[in-house]
Amino acid sequence: MGTTQLESVPEPKYWQLKNVIGEALDSDFTVGEILPNERDLAARFGVARATLRQALEQLELEGRLQRRRGVGTTVAPPRQGVDVSTTQHAWPGATAHDGWQAFDCDTATPPAAVARALGAAPGEKTYALRRLRTSHGQPLAAELLYVPAASVPELSAIDAPSGEARARRVVRELQRLNLEGQDRAVELGSARADDARELDRLPGAPVLVVTTRYFSAGRTVAVSVATYRADTCRLTFGDSGDVRISHHDADVHAHGEERRAS
Repeated sequence: MGTTQLESVPEPKYWQLKNVIGEALDSDFTVGEILPNERDLAARFGVARATLRQALEQLELEGRLQRRRGVGTTVAPPRQGVDVSTTQHAWPGATAHDGWQAFDCDTATPPAAVARALGAAPGEKTYALRRLRTSHGQPLAAELLYVPAASVPELSAIDAPSGEARARRVVRELQRLNLEGQDRAVELGSARADDARELDRLPGAPVLVVTTRYFSAGRTVAVSVATYRADTCRLTFGDSGDVRISHHDADVHAHGEERRAS
């Protein structure tokens, strides 16, 4: 095959700089060490600050660096493996030691793709549970679990008026159903303001979004949207080896137009 037009394009300067800084991180810095400020780094490598920022952003995307509020840019530790396998076939909250902690529950209108997956009418509100997944005291993921009222018909607002108590009650009622299965999709995204605050990240930081549908009685009874820190997490899928590939977006996944690769 001949050389394509793209193959003949040289690497951009920021990409070359990214590789140079990456080597310096391995040889001159330790995990957790704070990098010098942008002015000093730009002078060290003889580049413009705009080029430096692009290189640092790419290294953050790859999980080599972390930007921390009030601290600066630090060298990131190796990514932590997080099991998101579908082989367990368990309801949310069924495993006591999985690191998830429910801390709030309210009613909210789900995003359009989630509403379609749930078969909810436009503007219809569902229970929206917020959970946080931690490891060794550090936040790994923030989750919104959407549960229609029809999925938990025995839930009483009097028994669980709001907050953490309602979140626990919704999960308990959900677990009364016969779980028939679940499917899961993973995509790269950007941290929204709420998720960024809970995960100690900056808004817009790269994240991994894991969307899970739970099935019972032949229908989708709950949808989870979990946002994992892309800089610290390495998602694993257990023994199944199944990876779900979507060629469009969450709307496609909601309609089942995907293929399975092994």
